[in-house]
Amino acid sequence: MRSRKKPELLVPAGSLEVLKTAVTFGADAVYIGGETYGLRAKAKNFTVEEMAQGIAFAHAQGARVHVTANILAHNCDLEGAESYFRELRELRPDALIIADPGMFMLARKICPEIDVHISTQANNTNYMTYLFWHSQGAKRVVSARELSLAEIRGIRERIPADLEIESFVHGAMCISYSGRCLLSNYFTGRDANRGACTHPCRWKYAVAEETRPGQYMPVYENERGTYIFNSGDLCMIEHIPEMIDAGIDSFKIEGRMKTALYVATVARTYRRAVDDLLESEEKYRANMDRYLAEIGKCTHRPFTTGFYFGRPDEKAQIYDNSAYVNEYIYLGTVARIVQTAGRPCARIEQRNKFSVGDEIEIMKPDGENVSARVEAMFDEQGRPVQSCPHAKQIIDVCLSVTPETNDILRAENPSPQDFSQDRH
Repeated sequence: MRSRKKPELLVPAGSLEVLKTAVTFGADAVYIGGETYGLRAKAKNFTVEEMAQGIAFAHAQGARVHVTANILAHNCDLEGAESYFRELRELRPDALIIADPGMFMLARKICPEIDVHISTQANNTNYMTYLFWHSQGAKRVVSARELSLAEIRGIRERIPADLEIESFVHGAMCISYSGRCLLSNYFTGRDANRGACTHPCRWKYAVAEETRPGQYMPVYENERGTYIFNSGDLCMIEHIPEMIDAGIDSFKIEGRMKTALYVATVARTYRRAVDDLLESEEKYRANMDRYLAEIGKCTHRPFTTGFYFGRPDEKAQIYDNSAYVNEYIYLGTVARIVQTAGRPCARIEQRNKFSVGDEIEIMKPDGENVSARVEAMFDEQGRPVQSCPHAKQIIDVCLSVTPETNDILRAENPSPQDFSQDRH
């Protein structure tokens, strides 16, 4: 069998903390957004100073940073965009992700030395579109999510070898065409195409007949409600060989509003799967149950393969509820090991409550999971405590197994199905 080209593993980061986690847990590259001009306005996002720190950290680890500027700009956006691109020119990220031709022209004018990648928001569905963007100087085009693997293979056969294809492999799907949606703007005045989506596709809907005002008929309903626009999550962990063989250069994971635990879990699992496959397909197939078990531990809706094998299957949209599956909760990342009360403890910024006596799991960047018992906990003043109920508390945790810096602590969720859509 011919050798396969190693794809880039591109992982989202909504904050500096998550960027460092993504790189530590296996990302070849991360994509981030500044405080403006990206399509995740509700994410924490990066200040200019944080972006500089993130780029420096990633580059020191041999990873790349791509910055989103993929809004569909209005006239009032353009002057500020010029200033933003001048700032990015000084920061020197590895690429800019852009959808709007006007934004593209500004980027090429102001920072021509930075690669430009064309966002999925630009509706990149055919090889002529790829050729157009290549002629304008784009380095990479992100495929529309509506494309099948057969269509991507056809594009690869008709475009230059130096034009890269990036495609989503994992994460939330949008029911609108390439993510271009008017629902949010219509209902709330917040423009999804300028980064302010309120996710009305997750809301409960009914049908009304014009001669029967006030009567609402469910399209399909259970005890939770009706969710006719509610999409499943993409997961292609079982189809990495087909993705590589179609000619995809970069595997993109969705989720700039996700936690460090989500990013670490998904990045580490896809990193292991890709590396195992490149070592041997037999090793990849033999470890599939392990990948699936691990990927199932992060917050997700039921999985689908999207459009990659033709029309989506019945799981591509969920009509019965809007809940996530959430098997594990994030406790914190080990900032460093300290000596507290005469013993080594992990210092963390706590994210969910846990207590002395709990059984938890240490998640290591190399793929190992280690079970441990919480033996003692101390607050910032060094006083012993039995639990940590306050989010973002600094806690020293003494475990039966001492973790290492950058390890993640997580625990099984006692109510894995009871998880609101807004708690990413």
